[in-house]
Amino acid sequence: MIRSFALAALIGSAAALPARAEMARYDLDPDHVVVAILVNHMGYENVLGTFADVSGHYMFDPETHELGAVEVRVGSASVETRQDDRDGHVKSGDFLNVGEFPEIMFTADGGTATSDTEGTVDGTVTILGVSKPLTLLVTLNQIAVYPFGHQKEVVGISARATLKRSEFGMTYGVANGLVGDDVNLIIEAEAIRAD
Repeated sequence: MIRSFALAALIGSAAALPARAEMARYDLDPDHVVVAILVNHMGYENVLGTFADVSGHYMFDPETHELGAVEVRVGSASVETRQDDRDGHVKSGDFLNVGEFPEIMFTADGGTATSDTEGTVDGTVTILGVSKPLTLLVTLNQIAVYPFGHQKEVVGISARATLKRSEFGMTYGVANGLVGDDVNLIIEAEAIRAD
């Protein structure tokens, strides 16, 4: 989970930046963002869950790749695993407890580039009211003007991370191996330049 899940979150190295980096705001495109999770089910398979309610923004300089002020919000009740009973259970107090905690949030102040197109974003994810550090491994796919529609500059990224749900108080099924503790996070996102 996040994300809140970043998702969106991009690559930047503040230490190597020129003094005149020009940051712009980029808003996640709700039609082109995927936040998904994979969680093991009794050793048989990894169940895929997706979140339909994702919003967020960040500051980014497309020339220097400086990143800042990342904020991503995920509506926890929007989780879907393609099975109604399981969806209900995931939304219950055993897992996301969506009635009491309707939102998952990810925030970050910057990132560290490891190449021209890859890097890490160290931030904080809040789930069930518990905040923990989370590192996203991010690939910058493309920065370009969208070829139709709004024709604004768009940044496309892929990001991955892993967290332990037990660290947020979700211990159901961990001890007996019914449900895996590790949650693999998958983020695919496009963000549109706001100005």
